[in-house]
Amino acid sequence: MSGTSGFKHFLPQCIATLLGTLMAVSDGMTYGWTSPMIPYLTGNQTHIPVTIEDTEWLETIVLFGAATGLPFTILGVNYLGRKVCMIISAFVGSICWTILLTTHSVTLVFVARFFQGMAGDMCFVAAPMYIAEIAEPKIRGFLSATIYLMMLTGILLVYSVGAYAPYVCVPIVGMVLCLTQVVLFPLMPESPYYLIYQNKKENAKKSLVRLRGKGMDIEEEIADMEKAVERQKTEKGRLQDLFLIKSNRRGMMIMTILNGTQHFVGISVMLMNLHIILNEAGSVYLDTSVAAIIFAVFMLIAATIASMIIDKFGRKILLIISAILTGIILLIIAVYFHLKNLHYDVISISWIPAVGVMIYAATFKFGLGLVPIVVTAEVFPTTIKAIGMTFADVVYVIASIISIFIYSALYNNYGMHMPFYLFGCWSFVTVFFVYFCVPETKGKSLDEIQLMLKGGGKEEAGKVYNNVPIVERVDTV
Repeated sequence: MSGTSGFKHFLPQCIATLLGTLMAVSDGMTYGWTSPMIPYLTGNQTHIPVTIEDTEWLETIVLFGAATGLPFTILGVNYLGRKVCMIISAFVGSICWTILLTTHSVTLVFVARFFQGMAGDMCFVAAPMYIAEIAEPKIRGFLSATIYLMMLTGILLVYSVGAYAPYVCVPIVGMVLCLTQVVLFPLMPESPYYLIYQNKKENAKKSLVRLRGKGMDIEEEIADMEKAVERQKTEKGRLQDLFLIKSNRRGMMIMTILNGTQHFVGISVMLMNLHIILNEAGSVYLDTSVAAIIFAVFMLIAATIASMIIDKFGRKILLIISAILTGIILLIIAVYFHLKNLHYDVISISWIPAVGVMIYAATFKFGLGLVPIVVTAEVFPTTIKAIGMTFADVVYVIASIISIFIYSALYNNYGMHMPFYLFGCWSFVTVFFVYFCVPETKGKSLDEIQLMLKGGGKEEAGKVYNNVPIVERVDTV
């Protein structure tokens, strides 16, 4: 199927994905909110006076909220469903933006930021699960990447609006986005995988008909889903199953390395210390607000291109290209700062860090900053997906904190070049990990991916489709 008819066929899945990820735009705005707002809040014109100590907590309180929300997220996606959790997440987000719009109290700002962290955590667990389960294999990569595109859009929005518009504009935009999802997303179907898991097979059929379009034959697909869920139910979905079952262990390893790599190649450091890095460069000057906007634009463009080709070229090739190019640019920046630290005259090439961080934004988001969330949503079976995705969030947050600590320690003790050397070397190590350890999931159903992780070949796949469920025993390792 191609051309207009192909687009019409995929349109219901695209609309459901778009409406279900508006909260991700809000979450991107939450993540980047402190960058343009702290100068305002600490200035003379602020209506919410804050201290320097307060500003140090404004960003970390979001991470504490995300961590606190993890148990609620696990229970919610399993017992309420992916769709309901996505609506709850947007509803909480709208309340938080309303508080930020109306309050004059720094205490309420902290409260709003804390619950924004909880809402964002639920969004980034429930939405990737939902998208992976409603999308057809040939466009699953593109749709799964949408949540990151929406988040990047949010970062760009808050960097632009927050820096140049009155304070009230950012919370109004965030509130409108969240309320739009609250009002319109209930009209979308629930994940057919989840409905089958809840023994609501007729509802699952109706959901799949809406997602695939009327007149489409969904009997074979719904039968495959039923077989997959039936087999996966033999793995009970306990926390310990993440570690006791071989395929889940492999999924955990892939998820942990890829999510950790995002920070160990420096993205959190870049986002939070861009002005320090550019000032350290020497003669090149870029206004912080302008630099942040350009950085976000480069990330958004690169991620958009990657999302459009991920289902054609695959996950692994994007990861490998991204890791190689990111490693090269990080080492170039490291060499520049090393030469500067050794008191060489680098005035004539002081443009390198400024240009380098912008190229980094593109090379990073082309693969390393986009593909991990796609793969993470694919590698866990239905029964363990909620716990696995939540652990992915935990790894993401912990890796972010560790990378910032490492950066601070190396920068303060040895100079700016040392953390960049470390980040660059990690990029090249990642190339080998991806090549040897990450399976290519392009074009494969979620059940086929599980068979790959179990080490199954065509014989095992055939058994599944011949109604003989494959039960993976807990091994003794």
